[in-house]
Amino acid sequence: MFAFPWIAIFLAAPATWTTTFRWLGLGLLAIGYGTALASGQLSPLASVAIALLGVAAYSVSPDRQRYVRYAGHLLFVVVAIALSMHWLPGFHNPRVIGPVRFTPDAVPFTMYLNFDKPLIGFWLLLALQWLRPRHALRTSLLAGLAGWLITVAACMAVALLLGLVGWAPKRPADSALWLANNLFLVTLTEEALFRGYLQGGLTRLFARWKRADMFALCVAAALFGLAHSAGGWQWIVLGSVAGIGYGLAYRFGGLSAAVLAHFGLNVFHFFFFTYPMLQPAGKL
Repeated sequence: MFAFPWIAIFLAAPATWTTTFRWLGLGLLAIGYGTALASGQLSPLASVAIALLGVAAYSVSPDRQRYVRYAGHLLFVVVAIALSMHWLPGFHNPRVIGPVRFTPDAVPFTMYLNFDKPLIGFWLLLALQWLRPRHALRTSLLAGLAGWLITVAACMAVALLLGLVGWAPKRPADSALWLANNLFLVTLTEEALFRGYLQGGLTRLFARWKRADMFALCVAAALFGLAHSAGGWQWIVLGSVAGIGYGLAYRFGGLSAAVLAHFGLNVFHFFFFTYPMLQPAGKL
């Protein structure tokens, strides 16, 4: 896993960076997954998912015929769902935290270093050049900061009203590992998928509509909320609210701004509020 943060940095590099950095990211990706294979975290069966993503990447190339590109995108969506749900064989994701209660009233937390789900983000950053709209660094930082402030205020207020979290400042022993995992293997992948691919793709697809950008933002936010359905309707609401904040950051500052807003909220939640949520009454 030591190479994964550098993989993410180089693959998520601004569109203005040279292709040298993109190839470096691809090389680190091969090293990272090669190391995982050698250490037993992957088995040869994982090559099935990687091969399918390779076919999808070939198919979505701009010089392919339209129906081939559509088929490539459909294949990617199917594989992405399977990877996010951990349905595909060959990935032995190690448990590195928990189950542990960060505070006595919290639900036990468990964290795995996933090798399957990050492939979604890596594929998107490698295969789709339009995923990273051009924005000046200052613009991205300002949009990300604004998106973070808005999203923190809205989501924490809703979470408190719903009784999902409480004020609980803390500094868990595994904070550094959690931060690295959440930024590079969770937040980057989710934002590349929901903002870059879904919101950006829908904006391109319905570009002739007068408010295509807002339509795309709302659809991506709603789907992001539904992706949190395992936690109940409350988390669907929270996920949708957060998705609107991240979507605004993406709309005005690009993918890096959305990642900043998303990661900022997660960090604020982790260090200052009950994480991941309060244990329901009677189950403590």
